[in-house]
Amino acid sequence: MRPLLAQLRVEVTMIFTNGETLFLTLGIPVLFLLFFSGVHVLPTGTSHPVDFLVPGILALAVMSTAMTALGIGTGFERGYGVLKRLGTTPLGRPRLLGAKILTVIGVELVQAVVLVLVGLTLGWSPGRSGSGGVLVGVAAGVMVLGTIAFGGIGLLLAGALKPLVNLAVVNTLFVILLLLGGMLIPLAKLPGWLADLSKVLPASALADGLHASLGSGTAVSGRDWLVLGVWAIAAPMVAGLTFRWE
Repeated sequence: MRPLLAQLRVEVTMIFTNGETLFLTLGIPVLFLLFFSGVHVLPTGTSHPVDFLVPGILALAVMSTAMTALGIGTGFERGYGVLKRLGTTPLGRPRLLGAKILTVIGVELVQAVVLVLVGLTLGWSPGRSGSGGVLVGVAAGVMVLGTIAFGGIGLLLAGALKPLVNLAVVNTLFVILLLLGGMLIPLAKLPGWLADLSKVLPASALADGLHASLGSGTAVSGRDWLVLGVWAIAAPMVAGLTFRWE
């Protein structure tokens, strides 16, 4: 337990003392929420844009932490030989991965608290347009599956690509999924073929699930659960089979 706690402390310290990572995980989501809530340029389809934006940006925060931050950080650690050396210490690979997973969960909890507080300050009313109330437990389940899916994608890229290539690919994928995931722009506003393609991506399933559970207070669709479940199983499995530690 002591090696795990020591590595967990190191992982948390690296995130909260690294300006770029901190800006990516906390700064960008908060800035997006503040900007697009005040400047009504997005076709959110709601009378109160913040009601659409809070769940969507929560989904963005999960993606940025579980895929982008984890994938880029792990990729550089692998490239520098850090993972190889840590894997041969008493810490071992299972506890190393455990520390990374716990760090991601901890960061996401901080993100959720900050974004919810900012959203409430901006006038967000959870479940405003629905009659079922806010389904917090369902939203948590959606976020857990999304975290596993995006974490698997991040580790898959980090374990297969060279650090700088991984950096470029992860950032490009982040932008693509941000635009096609229904986080800032409803899928209904996309061309039909593009919207259909987006529906099989984990980003859109995560955003749809959070819009349903936290936005309209309605049940998450079976399709969204299925898409998240498939990605949450497939991405970590492929990452585990292909990950190279050096």
